[in-house]
Amino acid sequence: MDDRGSGRPGPAGPGGRPGGDPTTDRRGDVSADEEGRLARVALTWLAEPGTRAVHHLVERLGPAATLDLLLDGGSPDGWLHTTVAARSAAGDARAVAAEALERADRLGARLVTPDDEEWPTRVAGLATLRLPDAVRRVDVETAPPLCFWVRGGWPLGEAMERSVAVVGARAATGYGQHVATELGYGLAERDWTVVSGGAFGIDAAAHRGALNAGGLTVAVLACGLDRPYPVGNTALFDRIADTGLLVSEWPPGAEPLRPRFLIRNRVIAGGTLGTVVVEAAARSGATQTARRAIHTSRVAMVVPGPVTSAMSVGAHELLREFPRARLVTGVGHVLEEVGRIGADLAPLVRGPQQPADALDDDARSLLEALPRRRALGVDSLAARAGVDVRTALRKLSLLEELSLVVRRDDGYALAPPAKPKRGSPPSPAPAPDSPTGEVPTPTPPAPAPTAPRLALPMVEDARP
Repeated sequence: MDDRGSGRPGPAGPGGRPGGDPTTDRRGDVSADEEGRLARVALTWLAEPGTRAVHHLVERLGPAATLDLLLDGGSPDGWLHTTVAARSAAGDARAVAAEALERADRLGARLVTPDDEEWPTRVAGLATLRLPDAVRRVDVETAPPLCFWVRGGWPLGEAMERSVAVVGARAATGYGQHVATELGYGLAERDWTVVSGGAFGIDAAAHRGALNAGGLTVAVLACGLDRPYPVGNTALFDRIADTGLLVSEWPPGAEPLRPRFLIRNRVIAGGTLGTVVVEAAARSGATQTARRAIHTSRVAMVVPGPVTSAMSVGAHELLREFPRARLVTGVGHVLEEVGRIGADLAPLVRGPQQPADALDDDARSLLEALPRRRALGVDSLAARAGVDVRTALRKLSLLEELSLVVRRDDGYALAPPAKPKRGSPPSPAPAPDSPTGEVPTPTPPAPAPTAPRLALPMVEDARP
């Protein structure tokens, strides 16, 4: 029951003001801005974040008037009316909100609302998010957040301005964790914020990669900041809070209920410029994050995995189902998708440069016409390559300068392959700031060259 008119002493309001008559305290002494902030917290407690009806009312009436309307039974939706009534029976919404603000203050966290300068404006795009064939409430109620709880020193909007989400399976393979760590490290090294959900597996690997690079990472949680989930990542969450941000839509004390992870995923998708799925099983929540990114006109990217891996089934299905989803294999590809047009281009993938790569057609024809194990005279070689003798002499001189052919008494032959050098020094160990961990694993020495295999006796040259 709402105790605004009950005459009972109210709890301490925001900022530690003593209670009294709640109506007088909150409508007289409390400013309109503070009342609006308190109302946003109360609305998030009454109805789960993302509820469209609540968002529309706040946009039209303001948070304080919306809270009054819902508490007076004026909900436009039947299920929302039932939800508000059930929550109100468990406690006074404004009292719960005031207590949450006090708990956040003790935790060293803060409340961020759309009226604050650090509000991440990109999440407003969630107002247009409509998932096709949506039936479940978590797929229908995808409105923008009313407020965020934030722990960490960075301004939230600044941290999210240049951000990429890296998400994936909790039961990640070694391959997936390696790729996620490399992506987190590479993005952070280039001054991009790495956003993820703080879960085991891919999420934790991406966060650690960014931390090892000395960069900024943001963990968006599906519970209160005072009880981050999973508990096994508590040390990781403390590191993130020290140098990055912990963010949640739920007030301190909120439990990590299963539907809240999908509700949280819309913020990860809509608050960043793009989402990278590293590994995802067939029913992975990471694929739901990518779907929300696609339907919010964000860039969805997928790292391919082995076709035999169950942890890549969902990722591969995203590529099949959505032509807009982009296949990426490294930081360069990711930045090409989310970076500046014409500036953040991935380098072209090329194999090792070979001396024969720059040859013209005539020189290449002569090189290919030479037998493997015997010499050939100029006249025969020219006829075999389909060029005149003068051209053959000129091109053979070039090939000889490039050490591709050798001249013998009986004509020209292919130059013998260069012998590998024995006793080459081992490759240097990676730098101390290796993206894959605090203590890098030394690179093993280069393997010694193997002895050449004995060639079988041949009656004649196998080449035509």
